[in-house]
Parts: sequence; structure tokens; C-alpha cells
Amino acid sequence: MAKNKFQHGPGPTQRQLRVGELIRRTLSEVLARGDVHDPELNRMSITVGEVRTSPDLKVATAYVLPLGGAHAEEALAALRRNRAELRRVVAKKMALKFAPEIRFAIDETFDQMDETRRLFAQESVRRDIEGEIEAGEGDDEA
Repeated sequence: MAKNKFQHGPGPTQRQLRVGELIRRTLSEVLARGDVHDPELNRMSITVGEVRTSPDLKVATAYVLPLGGAHAEEALAALRRNRAELRRVVAKKMALKFAPEIRFAIDETFDQMDETRRLFAQESVRRDIEGEIEAGEGDDEA
């Protein structure tokens, strides 16, 4: 597995991945239901794309994006303002022994996918890819 700019050292363990996914689902459910006592936050529809946990599971970083991507900074500010309550609600619903500190960051995955699509749509890139595919087909016959 190739490292990305977010990883330092080996990749996440199965436990980190499992706990991160549980936190992601629980946090998504809490935000969708409006379980937090903040009218501004409850008015927003926020997608939780991924949650990454630290190796000791004490810190969880939730990558979020408001529906449509508009007002991302406002959503981030509202989440950060309510992070203690979100931590408490998530921990209670998950019945964790220790509640991780939840940090929030903007999920840039969708922007990266759009940029990748834009690059693949360029004529010069399409021509290169098609040339590599044709060259690769000839290698199988030898």
C-alpha cells in the first residue's frame, strides 16, 4: 500500500480502521438526527467521509463536508464549537471505554476526484493512456 501525505510510518491497523469506521457511522447518525443542541449545526447537512484514528485511539480526525460543499468553514466552526458534546454523544452511543478526542477537518477527497477527472479529460492525457493501452496489448501476444 502506497503512503500518502497523511500517513507517517506504517499504515493504520485493522483496529484503527474498525474504530474509525464505527466513529464515522455514529457521528453521521448523530449529525443526521440533530442530537446536538445547536440549531445552527442542526440546520446543516454534513457528510462524514472518513474518520482516521491515532495508533492509541485517543484522537479521531473526522473529515467532513457540508452537502454541496458550500459554507464548509461555517460547518467546521460549528462542529469545533460542539466537539465536546459530539464526543460525549458518540462515546455514549458506541459504549467505548475511552472516548477519543474528535477533531474536524474539511474532506478534500471530492476536490481531488474532480481534479483527477479533469486531468483524464485532457486530450494529451487521453492520447497517452490510449497509446499505453495499445502498446500493452501487443506485449501479450509475444
